Amino acid sequence: MKHPAYGVLREVTPTASVMLENNPGHMTLDGTNTWLLRGPDAEDYIVVDPGYEDIPHLTRVADTGPIALILVTHHHEDHVGGAPRLAELTGAPIRAFDRKLCRDADPVSHGEVVTAAGLELTVLHTPGHTDDSICFQLDDAVLTGDTILGRGTTVISSLGHYLDTLRLLRTIPGVTALPGHGEELPDLAAVASEYLAHREERLDQVRAALEQLGPDATARQVVEVVYADVDKSLWEPAEWSVRAQLEYLGSIPTP
Repeated sequence: MKHPAYGVLREVTPTASVMLENNPGHMTLDGTNTWLLRGPDAEDYIVVDPGYEDIPHLTRVADTGPIALILVTHHHEDHVGGAPRLAELTGAPIRAFDRKLCRDADPVSHGEVVTAAGLELTVLHTPGHTDDSICFQLDDAVLTGDTILGRGTTVISSLGHYLDTLRLLRTIPGVTALPGHGEELPDLAAVASEYLAHREERLDQVRAALEQLGPDATARQVVEVVYADVDKSLWEPAEWSVRAQLEYLGSIPTP
């Protein structure tokens, strides 16, 4: 069974399986990857990122077996929207970095080891895509949410934080990246290094655009130069990332 495979549980590693939600789009790629984790001798699961409040999808997730814990990587609806309903279906608590997303449990913190379903997951606070983005590290894999995607690059809200996050992830050798969207990637450290190189390239392109347009250019004007060869349907999310790059470079774009 290969990616994408909607609505079926696909084993990726000995402890991690994925159920792909049928919600493809420009921002979600093939859809949201809902990860189900359990140790070799465990009967229950940890669910990471239930996806939208999609009742057929959530019902399939709940029907896989007892759910001990629900974890979410960040606050975007395509990851956390269905968590409250899944908690109602299963009785499992919800934990996230942001206390507002939690239910019947405390928020997680950087470096914390979460123990459930026969597994130990180390929490990594990895801001950049969002301030509350986190990854979960297993022995042989890291669940990356939207911090690293299965293909392409992610939208960022803070470039400085994101660069620090990528530098952290590239220090974790020999593990698979299990992303929130797209196919799993065999070498997290290599992908993080590629992302860093891509961000440096984009920064150079933004600097060149500012030289052409002037220091008061808006994020939209920069997008029209830097992303001229990209489908215009992607210009809006590109603008969010360019705004973060302008802030990083010390520019203040006009509204």
